[in-house]
Amino acid sequence: MGTRKETALNENDLADTDRAVRPGSVIVQKFGGSSLADAAGILRAAERIAKTRTNGYRVVAVVSAMGDTTDELCDLASEVSARPLPGDLDALLSIGELVSSALLAIALADLGQLPRTFTGSAAGLITDSIHGKAHITDVRPDRIRSSLIRGEVPIVAGFQGRTQKRNRVTTLGRGGSDLTAVALAAALGADICEIYTDVDGVYTADPRVVPAARKIDVLSSEEMLEFAASGCKVLHLRCVEYARRFGIPIHVRSSFVPEPGTLILPGLDRHPLLQPAREQPEVTGVAGVNSASKITVVGIPDQPDSMARILHVLSLSGAHVQAIVQNTAGPGTRRSDVALIVPAAHAGTALAVLDAEKGTIGFQGLQHDSEVGRVSITGLGMRSSPEIFCTFLKALSDADVDLDLVDISETSVGAVTHADRLADAERSVRRAFGMAPAHEEAMAGHEDHLMPAGGPPVETWAVISGQDITPVPRGDRAVARHV
Repeated sequence: MGTRKETALNENDLADTDRAVRPGSVIVQKFGGSSLADAAGILRAAERIAKTRTNGYRVVAVVSAMGDTTDELCDLASEVSARPLPGDLDALLSIGELVSSALLAIALADLGQLPRTFTGSAAGLITDSIHGKAHITDVRPDRIRSSLIRGEVPIVAGFQGRTQKRNRVTTLGRGGSDLTAVALAAALGADICEIYTDVDGVYTADPRVVPAARKIDVLSSEEMLEFAASGCKVLHLRCVEYARRFGIPIHVRSSFVPEPGTLILPGLDRHPLLQPAREQPEVTGVAGVNSASKITVVGIPDQPDSMARILHVLSLSGAHVQAIVQNTAGPGTRRSDVALIVPAAHAGTALAVLDAEKGTIGFQGLQHDSEVGRVSITGLGMRSSPEIFCTFLKALSDADVDLDLVDISETSVGAVTHADRLADAERSVRRAFGMAPAHEEAMAGHEDHLMPAGGPPVETWAVISGQDITPVPRGDRAVARHV
């Protein structure tokens, strides 16, 4: 065994977590690809784990593949075959996490720890058989529990699991390692899941775009869900939803600095780290995303099951519908149109599966707009605050931004517009809610292209507010509904 290396982490490194987590508790620590990109990153992660154990906690580590390893393996597979079998591709892609776990084990052993590596299968991650985007169906972490009892540090390869019937390797898709960490935290009864990445938390806006963006100390799971749905890439939607469902707090932290990050808590009124329950509506962040497409299904039969059949077809294809607005059929007509907002990457699949079912469902045609952007605000009490809603709409009107649709929930207000207007829309909304950088504030009122305030065009708002909203399986939305 080598001597323990000096660490840059200080004694107060876990101070905020310690206030909520009892010594002796299990903490799941997940390290992303950027955190493990090289040998120095591997050593930093090992030191972090050893430090946490020194503070009296039991640690389960979950690792991603190093740096761009997964992308490189994908590229290599495409050079070998234009259409590799999904099961074989999953077997290949799962190797990246195994390399990370082995290297981390070597580093931990050198620090005097007792590491033990586990594949996703050995850790008890059971999934369905959808290769490339598998869903967790069960978690059986008996081997992980036994390892903890022996005083070891279990190191689990993230992003992967196995099927129940055929015991085939599967991968969980984007954000799969985060999902692995949260799922294990829930199954093990861990007090917290720490996600280590290359950013030090969740910000009120993208700090690369808005240098004055403020780091948010605490968010509810519901707020983080809206952030993720609005384009925030710090955590994937599936990971946050799983944590919310099973009551797992998440601490998003930087691997490169010791300061606390952002705590994401499932029960705001029950958690000891928070002030008394927040009832006053407030906006915690502004987000803009232009990687979306609008698909309009034209001439849908006015039948009770038509919309359900469309959503069922899309769900089977894996296309993620972010928002839905259905036009009410007018008097004497028996057909209506529905607009679906989907990620741009899912648009091709969605169009193909819908077109294949055109005759079965009975709609008349499809329209596709790839130049779509969505700007949104996130916070608590959005639906109960008409002032916030009006401020949001006025900001868009001030920037002369035409709206295709508006969606509202308890934790967000969003608007879909043309992609080339997204930057102006986001800038105006940030300014309206006091989140703009100083140089943008100084320009306020001097934009020649902006029209006088007066609310959105009457024709547009009449259409938006008069939509007949079709219920969807999840969520509770007023004007348009996220799925």
